[in-house]
Amino acid sequence: MAQRVQGTEDLFGGYMRAWQHMQDVARDLFGAYGFDMVETPAIEQVDTFVHGIGESTDVVRKEMFRVVSGALFENLLEQGSEAGLKPKQRLAMRPEGTAGVVRAAVENNMVPQGAAPAKLWYAEAMFRGERPQKGRLRQFHQVGVEWLGAADPAADAECIIMLMEYYKRLGFDLSRLKLSINSMGDAACRPAYREKVRQFILDHADEMCEDCLERAEINPLRSFDCKNDHCREVMRDAPLAKDNLCDDCAEHYAQVKRYLDAAGVAYVEDPTLVRGLDYYTRTVFEVEAVDGGVGAIGGGGRYDGLMELEGGKPTPGIGFAVGFERIALALAAQGGSLETPQPGCVYVAGTSADEREAVFSATLALRQAGVRTEADYQGRSLKSQFKQADKLGARVCVVIGPDEVAANAVTLRDMETHEQTQVPAAELVSAVTARLAK
Repeated sequence: MAQRVQGTEDLFGGYMRAWQHMQDVARDLFGAYGFDMVETPAIEQVDTFVHGIGESTDVVRKEMFRVVSGALFENLLEQGSEAGLKPKQRLAMRPEGTAGVVRAAVENNMVPQGAAPAKLWYAEAMFRGERPQKGRLRQFHQVGVEWLGAADPAADAECIIMLMEYYKRLGFDLSRLKLSINSMGDAACRPAYREKVRQFILDHADEMCEDCLERAEINPLRSFDCKNDHCREVMRDAPLAKDNLCDDCAEHYAQVKRYLDAAGVAYVEDPTLVRGLDYYTRTVFEVEAVDGGVGAIGGGGRYDGLMELEGGKPTPGIGFAVGFERIALALAAQGGSLETPQPGCVYVAGTSADEREAVFSATLALRQAGVRTEADYQGRSLKSQFKQADKLGARVCVVIGPDEVAANAVTLRDMETHEQTQVPAAELVSAVTARLAK
């Protein structure tokens, strides 16, 4: 029997409605802030992710799913490496959303010189070859936003404010969420700071894991985010970004905090917060459900150099992403749920096969009027049809028997009170919609 891949899930029923609800809330809220939806391909060139995420990250080195066609796979097996592949043949499944959106912005010139910023949001599946565990899947789903072309610290604050409002609208108790913020500096001050952290790691080489020693030469700041508990313990004494910011970065960070304070947004400054991807600059932030048991449920930051890395002109950017599966788990831990009720419907029942054409016509008329309508397609008895209507959550059952056909009428049965009323067939739609409006 065919089985789903480990670390993936089927979305259907209430779980699918939960994912759709998360998108609906995003559409309303992000739309109020001027964001439009975008969708990028699930398959991109490997370089799209390497440019921004960074070769030293676990995402690129260990977790990114590589994609090849059947014919190309045979060639790779024969050659023993991908050294001969062209860039357009080196493909990967999307492990995160930002790099693909920025690539699309560059390729489609979404932020021409002097134009207003591009404000985009997405709801897509992501793919990472991680060890499956609670809240961590190989195919998972994220909602995210990308704001390209705005350098103002107000954009940082508005993204964070919008993110926290999003959690609130999804049903979270904000007092049970922890928002952490930090600044990672920029191209003016970060190189010197990186060198300080690099030297600190080398000075403590006998206490650090092999991955951190490798990071010291590629991106030493990622050692703050090491999964090794002892490494994180050692890094608590490392130089901090907040003490090494240039004047411009320090003022940018201070202004972000002033905006958040003015908006009444509670936050904690975490000077070790670096996020996991290389493209971040200046403001970074992360949200954790304190009693959720799944760690971070979202986060993001500024990435002012990513457009250049993807081949575009210098363009500031900021964004965030939140994970559907983790949010569902964290919200459940707070006693809430993303799941929306099964939508109600109208059920059209016939007393026998002789009324099948009349049932068909009534069903068609209701659906054309926009009414969610179900009927029997398995030759059930009238009693069984009523039971099915109950299971489907039908509020009204339209009953058609020989008497109704003869009178060119239908009987409306209230599924809660069981009261029945006969109305002319020509008034079916208006009568049903009137009842549903009550």
